Amino acid sequence: MAEERRKRISNSVLWIAAAIVLALIFFGVRRLTREKLPLRVAEAQVLDLIKPSSTNGRVEPQSIFTAHAPEATTVKNVFIHVGDRVKAGQLLVTLDDTSARARLAAAVAALRAAQAGYQTVEAGGNHQEQLALSSNIGKAQIDRDQAARDLDVIQKLAAKGAAAPSEVAQAQTRLEIAQASLHSLEEQKKKPFAPVDLTRAQSSVEEAEAARAAAAQVIAQSNVRAPFAGTVFSLPVTRYSYIEPGAEVLQLADLTKLQVHAYFDEPEIGDLQLNNPVTIVWDAKPDLKFHGHIIRLPSSVIDYGTRRVGEVLVSVEDSDGILLPNISVVVTVITQEVRNALTVPREALHIEGGRDYVYVVSGDTLRRTPVTVGAINLTVVQILSGLKEHTVVALGTTNGAPISEGVPIRVVD
Repeated sequence: MAEERRKRISNSVLWIAAAIVLALIFFGVRRLTREKLPLRVAEAQVLDLIKPSSTNGRVEPQSIFTAHAPEATTVKNVFIHVGDRVKAGQLLVTLDDTSARARLAAAVAALRAAQAGYQTVEAGGNHQEQLALSSNIGKAQIDRDQAARDLDVIQKLAAKGAAAPSEVAQAQTRLEIAQASLHSLEEQKKKPFAPVDLTRAQSSVEEAEAARAAAAQVIAQSNVRAPFAGTVFSLPVTRYSYIEPGAEVLQLADLTKLQVHAYFDEPEIGDLQLNNPVTIVWDAKPDLKFHGHIIRLPSSVIDYGTRRVGEVLVSVEDSDGILLPNISVVVTVITQEVRNALTVPREALHIEGGRDYVYVVSGDTLRRTPVTVGAINLTVVQILSGLKEHTVVALGTTNGAPISEGVPIRVVD
């Protein structure tokens, strides 16, 4: 029995040992024959890292003049054409101002009448009224003096018993009435008008002046002159055409001084700074590049179609008369520039748990290496620490298989 038991134990041990050997052989062969991942790689390089940001924009002149019809009228003469360069003060278009001139004449007459009325009120009436007032004051003074003498006589008679007390009272009343009448006339001369009368007269003058100014402004706007030297780029009217009030007559701009309203998406606004250099491209002239700089940053974020954007104002430095008002352009801003930065392609960078790392090629396998990241643009990322120049890092496999630390690899071109 003991012998048989020893044989069974020995056989079991042999079978277990054989199984372990077979397993080791299987895994060893599998490891030796496992296919290596085809891997794309890149070297860490020292480059000038430039971070651009591009968006759409609309060109407009810095100085633009738009003339509108001041009232319904007809066009008398047009002295220019679209594209003409004009001088400051040059007469461009004239409109029929016949009705405005009639209104101006009527307004001038009304203004003179209102001014005369104001002067009359301020002076206390016209010449005849002032003469009548002076005459009434003189008569009132005589009446007062006579009433004073009469009272004096009656008082003396009353003292001798020759006049009744009632007669004294009546004489006193007549004197008081005469004095009151004289005082009223003298006050009228001192203050010849009531404040409300002067205010009313002043309002009449102001209304008449406003009517005159309005008529004069219509006449001035009917003779359209260039407020500055520039180029006529819009002229929707022709000679003898009828135009409605407020209709556009022409647009004039200085095409040597242009600006662009550019619309940057909300996440990019924080990278923008005043005086950032700008490159401008117009699809109609794709071989030309124009340049400028940011002169105004967004003051708010607005809805622009399906986008949330900030409006940036860009001054154009070299339009050379080629760019036109209201065209659409592509604006590219250099928001960050780092000289001599150690960089790797963006696809080499991985993030896990808020920490950055790359896979460094070590022989025929990969080693996970933590890094500190600096500036980033669309293609490369700056490495502040963790790598040296010419270190080879993994980008990805050509067959789409995931990569991880320790996997066998073969580098492909």
